[in-house]
Amino acid sequence: MYKLYYYPGNANLAPHMVLQEIGAKYELVLLDRDKQQHKSPEYLRLNPHGRVPTLVDGDLVIYETAAICLHLVDRHPEARLAPELGTPERAHFYKWLIYLTNTVQSAMITYYYPERWASSEAGAADVKRHAEQHLGSMFDTIEQSLGQGPYLLGHRYSAADPYLLMLARWSRGFARPARTLPKLGKLLEAVAARPAVQRAFASEGIAPPLY
Repeated sequence: MYKLYYYPGNANLAPHMVLQEIGAKYELVLLDRDKQQHKSPEYLRLNPHGRVPTLVDGDLVIYETAAICLHLVDRHPEARLAPELGTPERAHFYKWLIYLTNTVQSAMITYYYPERWASSEAGAADVKRHAEQHLGSMFDTIEQSLGQGPYLLGHRYSAADPYLLMLARWSRGFARPARTLPKLGKLLEAVAARPAVQRAFASEGIAPPLY
């Protein structure tokens, strides 16, 4: 049985949706961030960075959201949440997943923690404003890249799609949220309608609207 350390709506949401999709048995372990449980000595022994999430798979401990998703995809090929190895479609899957974690998620961190890049409140506000504009251009790029199918890989659903839903959810406070883009909005609607996705949100106590 897997064990996923989480905090509602945090970066654990993507692997949580993947776990639900593959139908694997797992245990959720809540980390109360208000009580700094993610910085406790016990948790730091699992994840020395003190970030959420962490997945425990027997004796294997994995952190970093995209790495957890890739591990689950590889452990459960029968779920077909990634194209076959060595195919062009698999390369596009890697492209999107890495873009989402390295580029979009990184900018989200800047948006939500602008004080890390500024020495004053005014500076932090400016950093946050620029981050939101930058993220808007990233969602525009995704919008323009979407084809006829409802998902990032066209008509094939993959683990990259719930990852995108997670990040799009974090944009819901923007002046122009990701959901307002026509094609991207349809993708998010299709992903959010999946029973596995709805179960993951319900398990974390997240009420609609999901994004």
